[in-house]
Amino acid sequence: MKPSLAKGTRDFSAAEVQKRQFIMNILREQFELRGYDPIETPSFENIETLTGKYGEEGDRLIFKILRSGDFTSKIDERLWAEKNPKALTSKVADKALRYDLTVPFARYVVQHQNELAFPFKRYQMQPVWRADRPQKGRFREFYQCDADVVGSDSLWQEVELIQLYDASFTNLGLSTTIKVNNRKILAGMAEVLGISDAFVAFTVAIDKLDKVGVEGVLKEMRAQELPESAVITFGQWLEEGLTLERLTQLLAESSEGNLGLDEMNFVLNQAKMGLKSSELVFDFTLARGLNYYTGTIFEVAANGVSMGSIGGGGRYADLTSIFGMKNTSGVGISFGLDRIYLCLEELNLFPATTANAAAVLFANFGAVESVVAYQWVAKLVASGIRAELYPDASKLKKQFDFADKKGIGYLALVGTNELTASEIPVKNLATGEQTTLDFEGICSLVKGA
Repeated sequence: MKPSLAKGTRDFSAAEVQKRQFIMNILREQFELRGYDPIETPSFENIETLTGKYGEEGDRLIFKILRSGDFTSKIDERLWAEKNPKALTSKVADKALRYDLTVPFARYVVQHQNELAFPFKRYQMQPVWRADRPQKGRFREFYQCDADVVGSDSLWQEVELIQLYDASFTNLGLSTTIKVNNRKILAGMAEVLGISDAFVAFTVAIDKLDKVGVEGVLKEMRAQELPESAVITFGQWLEEGLTLERLTQLLAESSEGNLGLDEMNFVLNQAKMGLKSSELVFDFTLARGLNYYTGTIFEVAANGVSMGSIGGGGRYADLTSIFGMKNTSGVGISFGLDRIYLCLEELNLFPATTANAAAVLFANFGAVESVVAYQWVAKLVASGIRAELYPDASKLKKQFDFADKKGIGYLALVGTNELTASEIPVKNLATGEQTTLDFEGICSLVKGA
């Protein structure tokens, strides 16, 4: 049987991995410049760690891991007959692949709280899994690159994260739009609409705006059995397009809404200073449907390409309390590595240096010549130059083809005449030009590539 990949997953070639590492290296540099330290967490967690943190829709997208052993014999026949997935889940699965990096991070903070210096700033770059329907830019296995600060209520953290987004995307060559909102503003809107008790359903409906449009959101609100008066009023707000000034009028009687407006004005006024390539905009329809967000929320889109969000995040006031650590606020953002990759590819923004052009392949002319060639290879590698010896004394055309397929830029030739020479011929495989160079000359040539 011909092998195949699981739906929603991908293999990555050497060139693709090098491009992904290019992105991650830039992000890593920006994280560490601002004092974020790296951590890693397991690929799977106890199922109770993850469930109930992402809303009902999120819970459905968590990949569950079946219990080991003969777990079916311990399940009551009546329970099987009912075919209730919620009731059966805890019986058949006790672990799950992580859905994101934020909830495992909250668990990490609680477990290691006595070892950490607060506010604790961490970054994390690892894969996550979601049982979603695969489509362009959406996969079932994908990398997230997160930065979080926990243990501080200061809005300066939000300001820093916005500027971290801007600096990272500027260094990647991407022009972006950073949309911001505040969940307290949304709570104030729900209060004015008289649907505070259905706040989660309200935000889940709004979160679908980009996918289903205005009528789809209103249809979803009706499906959640929200009052028709609230649906009609919110529809009018969507048509109007609420500004912060207009919301100040609408939410005048909502203390929660006013607090959100104050926070939003501070973040916008402070974060816009010094932005290089990002447009910072307020968007009252930004909801970020995850239940744990309580304050400022972010979402980033790349300009000039149709890709959906390439980053997002927000403030969570009590995420760690679900694991027993109360009164510990945090805020974090996530970079969507896979979508950023697709954007850079589509806009032709990857530099040529992510490939193997700055590398040397030493041709193999036989047993004696290969010993000397390998001495050159070892010396170059020790000097930080990417070099390798073709392992077999094959026809030169085959060795040329190998270099071409690997994207190697230079072919070095150590034949009979070069066994004791201090200079050897080096061929530029892109131009066909051949030059005789000593060791320092090869280093300068490759480093200047």
